Amino acid sequence: MNTLVQYTLGKRSTLGLLLVINFLGTIYGYYWYRDQLKATPFPLSIFVPDSPTASLFFCLVLVAFLFKRNWPLMEALAVTSLFKYGVWAVGMNLAAGAIGYPLQLGNWMLVVSHGSMAIEGLLYIPFYKIRSWHLVMAAIVLINNEMIDYVFHVMPWYPPLEPYEPYIGYITFWLSLFTIGLVYFTCVKPRFPKRY
Repeated sequence: MNTLVQYTLGKRSTLGLLLVINFLGTIYGYYWYRDQLKATPFPLSIFVPDSPTASLFFCLVLVAFLFKRNWPLMEALAVTSLFKYGVWAVGMNLAAGAIGYPLQLGNWMLVVSHGSMAIEGLLYIPFYKIRSWHLVMAAIVLINNEMIDYVFHVMPWYPPLEPYEPYIGYITFWLSLFTIGLVYFTCVKPRFPKRY
């Protein structure tokens, strides 16, 4: 990554701004899920708000960065969930448009905000200190959440795509594996082999 870009991402003003944006997005995200949260019995309701929980993880990572600290487990949870749910939400909205559902301003807002989530998680890859066991824990959380979404049917409510839920579940499974692999090869596995 360009040193100037990395320097800008690491500045306290940038971290503070991103923290405010993600914090507000997290609050709005939980609010957006309010009806589904009320309708879903505990403890399944914990697994309903995917995207706001992802941005909450990233808020905690940003707080650690502001204190010049790393929280590798939270970094692994943040980058995997930001990328997966960011890409997922963009894909679902575009898929709805492709089958003829008229996309409103709110849908395009979701596309932009969730696309930004996926990108911001990847932008901070040079700052993460993720090790294999951190990624294993994050992968367990990611796959477990997915199983609950599609086995117990607590995936985000999106009426236009309800008839396609089995296909969405299948695609989401592979998206999870791709996300885990992406984080492994960019954050965990050394990018260049050591020379002896």
